[in-house]
Amino acid sequence: MYPSADVAYSWIFKKIRMGPLRSIYVVLIKAKINLLLPFGPLAIMLHYLTGKHGWVFFFTLLGIIPLAERLGYVTEQLAFYTGSTVGGLLNATFGNATEMIISIYALKNGMIRVVQQSLLGSILSNMLLVLGCAFFIGGTVHCHKVQSFNKAAAVVNSGLLLMAVMGILFPAVLHFTRTELKSQPNLYNPIDEANGNKDEDSVEDEAPEITHWEAIGWLAILTIWVSILSGYLVDAIQGASDSWNMPVAFISVILLPIVGNAAEHGSAIMFAMKDKLDITLGVAIGSSTQISMFVIPLCVVVGWFMGKPMDLNFQLFETATLFITVLVVAFMLQEGESNYFKGLMLILSYLIVAASFFVHVDLSNDDG
Repeated sequence: MYPSADVAYSWIFKKIRMGPLRSIYVVLIKAKINLLLPFGPLAIMLHYLTGKHGWVFFFTLLGIIPLAERLGYVTEQLAFYTGSTVGGLLNATFGNATEMIISIYALKNGMIRVVQQSLLGSILSNMLLVLGCAFFIGGTVHCHKVQSFNKAAAVVNSGLLLMAVMGILFPAVLHFTRTELKSQPNLYNPIDEANGNKDEDSVEDEAPEITHWEAIGWLAILTIWVSILSGYLVDAIQGASDSWNMPVAFISVILLPIVGNAAEHGSAIMFAMKDKLDITLGVAIGSSTQISMFVIPLCVVVGWFMGKPMDLNFQLFETATLFITVLVVAFMLQEGESNYFKGLMLILSYLIVAASFFVHVDLSNDDG
């Protein structure tokens, strides 16, 4: 008697779960987003065989998306084995590792405006597109009731974000008024993404799927692979802009953030569909706060070490856009409730921002 197909498949998956191939299956095969992984090597092949920067940029963009999501996943797995302080530091660092790596490569190439605009775009994308899609889809799925979230936590997150934006706003205003700009030391506190004020039914008991050393190994492998693809991505930006007749500012603010925000986008929508809006806000607003209070100052420090003129002067148009966006999001969150119409308004606001950057002429673009 031969075993049935179900028994055979069950035995195979049991071996995968218990054998040395378990972590490979969990990290590289299990998630559907990993179907985009082959686009990374394809982009490298196109770079050397054709030199068509538009296609190289597009395929590299697709190839980095699953790597960014997997980096976030592996970081969460490693956080199971650490304390809350170390876990928070890991999430703040490697949770935005893709943005930091791309920014460092752009800094190395002297593309200061690309760094500033891509980080700005990540904040805008999280607050408008990610949160808007989550509210819209969550409100559509739960159209029979009003979705609510912790108003106090939302106000705190909005306040932190507004404070961070003020730190970016005033250098631009000072520069615009031709006042000499001097650096000031900044204080940074650990960012709590409202994990402590979730309802009990929002917290699911989870167990790590990979071991401590496997998580560290995958963290190193994924970081190296993201670094390799980021080099090709940055090198292809100007060529993609020329071949697509698309401003570099639009590519930096709208297209590049897609890479780093793919994981946040999926997670925020998933939790909104499960009516767990506190987690959705923690993902979307918390990521924006991390970028504005951790990644941007870190890039300034890295730029200083590289001898690049990276500063907090994000120009008046970009800074005003960011400030207005924070006010719009804070206004949407003040009632502690959400629906599909609020999500639609946030999405339309993002489209307005995208159109503005498409026609905006960046006179300070010196990324040659």
